Amino acid sequence: MAQSDIMIVDDNPANLKLLEDMLVQQQHEVRSFPLGRLALAAMLKSPPDLILLDVNMPEMNGYEVCERLKANEELSKIPVIFLSALNETQDKVKGFQSGAVDYITKPFQFEEVHARVETHLKLYNLEKALKLQNDHLEETVATRTGELAEANQQLTILDRSKGEFLRLISHEFRTPLNGLLGAGELLLRGKSSVEDTNELKEVFKRSRRRILSILDDALLLTEIDINGEQFKSAEVSLNAVLTKASVKTTEFAESRHVTLGQSWTEPDLVQGDERLLVRAFQALLETAVKFSEDGGTVGLSRDVAAGFLKVIIESHGRTIPIPVLANFFDLLAIVDPITPGGDLGLGPPVACRILALFGAGVSVANLDPPGIGLTVSLRRTAQNGQARTV
Repeated sequence: MAQSDIMIVDDNPANLKLLEDMLVQQQHEVRSFPLGRLALAAMLKSPPDLILLDVNMPEMNGYEVCERLKANEELSKIPVIFLSALNETQDKVKGFQSGAVDYITKPFQFEEVHARVETHLKLYNLEKALKLQNDHLEETVATRTGELAEANQQLTILDRSKGEFLRLISHEFRTPLNGLLGAGELLLRGKSSVEDTNELKEVFKRSRRRILSILDDALLLTEIDINGEQFKSAEVSLNAVLTKASVKTTEFAESRHVTLGQSWTEPDLVQGDERLLVRAFQALLETAVKFSEDGGTVGLSRDVAAGFLKVIIESHGRTIPIPVLANFFDLLAIVDPITPGGDLGLGPPVACRILALFGAGVSVANLDPPGIGLTVSLRRTAQNGQARTV
């Protein structure tokens, strides 16, 4: 089987015969033409892998033939080796300028012809293989890009569907739940005011509050994950945030006989969304209450450093088990109750996700004497202040 298709163009029959014999011995397929015009017509029908082209020919010399085939996009990449008895430097330069890749001087030497032909065939084949690989790579990249775009579109649809599904569940779940809780409350009201009934009422109230809180927190986490960019940051009064969060936490704290400390009077402004920051601090205050001893107080303090305002929430009574301390704010990381009041719910991860939306953060540490400290770092926009404990 022929290795390559080589075209020889020379008006001298003896040269054609000699080159044909040389190349056929090397198992190449050879086509010979005495005129450049005929060779060009044959190239257009079936392009060769390499052309051996004589310079001095009638009608159209080698330079003209080479220039014409290089002007053709389909033929321009075919390597051309000039054949000539002209050995002057200017002749060789003219050959290279017209588009040739090499130059063989007559009379031919078999070893030289063989070496130059094989070298340029290898280069040509490598170039074709590289182009084929690049074309395949471009096609693969285009295909993968299309697949990724389609996958991204599907993920967007799934995310939207997930959010809509959770909102639907939240809405549909509340309707029968409100009926169930309302009926339970009516039944409890009809009971005698004995100690067992009061205890049952307290369990009912806590369960009701917890179920509704889980629904709200799950929906909020989904909204943050899917459409976090929709929550805009603005200047917010930290005092207003802490006051509203404390009010929302008071009933929960009183049910556990815990007192909430008062905030400070400095007019601190921070970056965030007031509604979300109130929810974050409510979750952290409730968490501190759960780690407080009966009759204890949850303390609040502030510290200013490097453009950040730190709010420190401290409770005393219980600590966080060391194995779960590092994952305290991870969603579903703490599956077992670690306080007498039950599990922590979604409060800590909700607070962490909200604060992260506004370039803020929260950390937790165990205290000695036993207790926990929650440190919230917020981006500050107002005047500086000094650390103060309340």
